[in-house]
Formats: sequence, C-alpha cells, structure tokens
Amino acid sequence: MEYRLLGRSGLRVSTLAMGTMTFGGSAAFGDVGHTDVAGARRQIDMCLDAGVNLVDTANMYSAGAAEEILGQAIGSNRDRLLISSKVRMPMGEGPNDEGLSRHHIRDQVEGSLRRLNTDHLDIYHVHEWDGLTPLEETLETLDTLVRSGKVRYLGVSNYSGWQLMKALAVADAHGYQRFVSNQIYYSLESRDAEYELVPLSLDQGLGIMVWSPLAGGLLSGKYRRGQQASDGRHLTDWNEPPVRDEDKLYDTIETVVDIASAHSASPAQISLAYLLAKPAVTSVIIGARKDEQLADNLGTAEVTLTSEDIDRLDKVSAPELIYPHWHQSRLAASRFGAPDLALHRPAR
Repeated sequence: MEYRLLGRSGLRVSTLAMGTMTFGGSAAFGDVGHTDVAGARRQIDMCLDAGVNLVDTANMYSAGAAEEILGQAIGSNRDRLLISSKVRMPMGEGPNDEGLSRHHIRDQVEGSLRRLNTDHLDIYHVHEWDGLTPLEETLETLDTLVRSGKVRYLGVSNYSGWQLMKALAVADAHGYQRFVSNQIYYSLESRDAEYELVPLSLDQGLGIMVWSPLAGGLLSGKYRRGQQASDGRHLTDWNEPPVRDEDKLYDTIETVVDIASAHSASPAQISLAYLLAKPAVTSVIIGARKDEQLADNLGTAEVTLTSEDIDRLDKVSAPELIYPHWHQSRLAASRFGAPDLALHRPAR
C-alpha cells in the first residue's frame, strides 16, 4: 500500500480508503448495502491487512447507523485507523437539523463522537455547501473544534470552485484552520472536477479524496453495451452520478475492459488505478456490499498503468472544454502552469 500526504498537512493516508455507506442500510441506503457489525469487522480486518489506514463515514449514512456500526467494529483497532466523518446534511426534521451553522456543527460533532466511540475525528468534512450560513460562522466553529482537539484536520466536499476559494480566503483572512482535504466525485464516467476543483486543489494545496470512483458500479465491468447487468439493473436506475452521455460511457468501459485484459486485472482495478495516477488525488474511497468486491478493489494497490494506458483512458473519457477553458486553450497555452495542465493536457 502506498501512503500519500493529505494536501499541505503532515498526515499520511493510504491511497485506498474504506467507505462505509454500505453499513446499516436503512431508508434510502438500503439500495447500497446492509453490512452489519460482523460484516464491518470482517471488512475492516481485510483493509488493515492490505495496509489501509483511513476509513470514511458520515453522520447521515443510514441516519447515524453507519457511524454506530463502525464504532463497534473498530474495537481495539482505533489507533491503527484514521476516521473521516462529515456534517451538513439533514439529521432530523427541525429547522436547525441541517446546515453548517455553529448550532448544527457543534451538535453533530458530539453525536458523531458518541456513535463512533472515540474522543476525536481525524478528518472532519463539511459535506455540502450551505448558502445561508456565513462562512465566518462555519469556519470559526470548525477552527474551534480543531483547537479543542475534537477534530484534527478539516476537509470540504461537494463545493464549487468559487465556493471553495471563498472559504479558503475567509479562513486565511481570519487565521482559521484551512481545509486540507477536498472530497469530490471524480471518475472515468465524469471528469467534471477537472474544470475547477482539481486545478484549485493543486494550486491551494488540498489533497483530493474521491467518492464513488467507480461511478456507482458503472465502471466495474458488469455494464456493457447491449448487455443486461448481472444484477438485473440498468445504468438509468442511478441518478447519482447522472449519466449524460451513454455512448461515451460505453466507449470508456470498453477501453477499460481492454486494458484490464492486458494487465490480467479487473475493470474496477483499472478504473481506480487511473484516478490514483491523476494530479492531486491522494486517496480513493472504496466500499463494497460483498467481501469479494472489496478484495478485488484492494488489489488495485498492485496495478500500475503505463503512460499509454493513461493516454487511452484520457482520450476516450475527455471532458469537453467549456468556456473559458476552450478560449484559454487556444490563446493561453504557452503560459500554462501545473494546475492548468490538470485539464489541458499537452499531446505526448
């Protein structure tokens, strides 16, 4: 297992992180998985054996049940694992049961610590943008949590480029703790993050943690053009992530399958290895309903793509250049820096 520094921090995290959205399986999360304590303990042991040192969860996964199961399953392994959790989404029906207000954050961090049976969170992500709460209030509250020892590092998830840059500017202006992690959706199915979030992360020193790196299973190899998936579902059953170009997705899958065959690897391993080769990506979050799927994903640590493999995958999945990127590509390419080149790749 490889370990990378998380952004401009001294924290080293494994390139593969364990996701816990499958834990519990209540309400809408029942479609994702139903992992119980015994199953969670078994999967944690598999991850530890493979060298994984980071587990990602959220307070809202199965309305807190995922955190409870994780807290029970970790047991005596707490010191061997870094725990990342999140705050922002609704946790009740009251007017203050969601958002990034001081009230909600302080209430929810205590709930997460209690459910996880720990005295601190290693990384605490704001899960989504809150346009009603002043950033000064949110960031001062998060800064206080770090200074109190209840949280060690801060992260952000699902912000747009301007929202994240504004948050970093507010933190700098007031001397608050900065985000060191940017948890985003990024995959061969959709590389939208390369427009702003990947370059911003490179420029501002945030390590990228990727959620849904297999696009909800679309890149696992079980979905092929003209074939029914083995579980009887079709890609249109998903709305997160939304599939906007089905033909492009199938072209990408065919390329992934071809490269996987050449490496004696699985399509899922190729899709994960591709992300780990991208700029600023620190860790990809893997989660599985079945132990066999988790074991396969963990095998990504043994896969190394060639530059030719990456070029093929870059080409087949390339995002269209929206404005102002197409204009800059024509007129500013001679003075591109490393963040620019995360989207504008020169021909090799």
